[in-house]
Amino acid sequence: MLSLNNLESTSKKRKRIGRGGDKGGTSGRGHKGQLARTGGSHKLGASFEGGQMPLVRRSPKKGFNNSRFKKEYRIVNLQELEEKFSADEIVNIESLTKKGIVKGKGEFFVKILGNGNLSKKLIVQVHKISETAKGQVEKVGGKVELVSEA
Repeated sequence: MLSLNNLESTSKKRKRIGRGGDKGGTSGRGHKGQLARTGGSHKLGASFEGGQMPLVRRSPKKGFNNSRFKKEYRIVNLQELEEKFSADEIVNIESLTKKGIVKGKGEFFVKILGNGNLSKKLIVQVHKISETAKGQVEKVGGKVELVSEA
């Protein structure tokens, strides 16, 4: 029969230190301090340094990291297009990677710069192009189409 004098406890019994045995009065916990107290040993974090200012908070914080929203551009010059492409070809990310001009995995964008001379008529479909490069492509009869970066 269930009564008040024979209820079982639902909580763990607290360890009582120094009640006999060969460990002595402190039971191997040393004298005083946080580690000698009940619950002291398991509540310390890995970065706890005994009350002094932690290394993470002592070291200076500087800079700004915008890597989450950073757009990575691969730069291609007109000289490379002149060497690798023939007339009336389409220049886009697929053709640039196929010809080995642009390398890398993951998401990236392509920008054409006007370094070098272009003498062939090309259809350029990239994310960005400089004004000088655009002028040279259109001067030889080529066409520039900007692809959205979304």
